[in-house]
Order: sequence, then structure tokens, then C-alpha cells
Amino acid sequence: MEYLDRRQARIEDRLESVLDGVEPAELREQVRHVALSDGKRVRPTVTVLVCEALDGDVEDALDFAAGVELVHNASLVIDDIIDESELRRGTAAAWSAYGHGPAIIASDGLLGEAFALFSADERAMQAVSEAMVLLGEGEATELVARPVDEAEYMELAARKTGALFRAAAELGAIAADADGYTVEAFGRYAERVGVAFQMRDDVLDATADSDQLGKPTGHDAAMDRPSLVEVTDLTPAEANERAHEESEAALEALESVDAADSAAMAYLRDLAEFVVVREQ
Repeated sequence: MEYLDRRQARIEDRLESVLDGVEPAELREQVRHVALSDGKRVRPTVTVLVCEALDGDVEDALDFAAGVELVHNASLVIDDIIDESELRRGTAAAWSAYGHGPAIIASDGLLGEAFALFSADERAMQAVSEAMVLLGEGEATELVARPVDEAEYMELAARKTGALFRAAAELGAIAADADGYTVEAFGRYAERVGVAFQMRDDVLDATADSDQLGKPTGHDAAMDRPSLVEVTDLTPAEANERAHEESEAALEALESVDAADSAAMAYLRDLAEFVVVREQ
């Protein structure tokens, strides 16, 4: 774990340095509350690992890694408002701590800081912009064009969660100056990881203890949200099997990449396997 800890510490340092420059002080407090509240940092870690797997320098990936985490956190602020979730990662959600208006402004502030980090690279801007479009479509689909079967749920999951995972991996490949095929292959890997992650999230919402999870559970059922368990007749165990299938698809995509076996590649494989067995 020391390998990952060192990289995540560098990501954390970069996030803090970006957020320390936010003005005014009130907004700085709010964005720090959102972005520095003990997140898993899965997406930025993917960015760094993909860059390393392609013999890139971690330093070249840190801005992109921080940026993709800020985009993710901005989306969580809005998710919590929509879901009326008072907790996020065991801490008061932004709207619960500061009110709806300041929370929305904090979300906008996070996005602004993120895109400043991507702005110097055209390919990075394109990758994140495409992910943001899909993420927005996924959020809208969840609210107004709700999936009614497994196929529609899978499309929703690919947009709502898979798209930003895809962007995280593509950004790592872009930081390593990879060719288009390699960027796409890592993107396919990460999208399937993201979908598996979302499916496992749905199962945990239906089965886990809220104290263990760090946020309220049972929200999907209570609010009639289109989780895999709610949309289909699958049991949690069967839903987990579907998540494992996505994990296997991610591993297949990873094997198609022309990259030397390395610690970074090993951790990317481990991630695809871990997201379907995690308890938080």
C-alpha cells in the first residue's frame, strides 16, 4: 500500500494547493469542505496510474488528476442536493453545512478550478468536456427519463459514472503523450470499472449499514431511484454477478493495451477486481 499512499499523498497535496488559492475566503472554506473530506480518490489515482503504466512522469499527471477529482466532487454536491442527503463521507453534505445557494456556488467554483487545470491541453479539455456532457445526460435521465429495464440502466450507469472514470484514464494516457488507440483502450477499461463501481454502489445502498458506508442507505428505494436492484428483479447477489461481468470486461480492455507489466498495471488490475467487493 505504500506505493499507492505515496501517489495519493501527492494528489492530496496538489488538491490542497489548488484550493488554497480560491477566493474569497468563504468560497475557499466551502470548496475545501467538499473536496478534502476524506474521499477515496479513485479517479485521480487512475489518472496517475495510467500515466505511470505508459512510462509517463507522475508530475505530468497531477494537474489532470486533481482536476478530475474536482469535477467529481462538484457533481456530488449537486447529487446530495437532489437526493436531500445530509451526509457525504461521514461529514455534513455541502448544502446541509452551508445552505443550497452556497453549495451550488461551491460546485461552480470546483468546476472552474478544474477546467483551469485542463485548459493548457486541448486533448484533456476534449476528454473532460465529453465526460461532462454524458454526466449531465445521465443526471437528466435519472430524473426525467428513468430507465425501466437492465439495458436502460446500463446506459445510465455508463453516462452517470462510467464517463468520468473514462475521462480519468484518458487524462492519464494524454499526460503520458499516448497515441489515440492507447487513450481509447484505457478509456474502455475505466468506463467498465466505473459501471461496476456504480452497480456495487447500488447493492451497498440496498444492503449496507449507513455508519459503515459513511452516508445514508436505502435512498434508492425510498426515493424510487433507478438503481440496478430497483429497476430489475435482480437480487443483490445477482446484481453483484453483473458487476463482476463488468469487471471482467475492464480487465479484457486492459490486456489489449501495449504496456509493460509494472506496479501501475498491477494496481489497475487490482482496482477492477476491488470495486466489486468493496464495502464502502
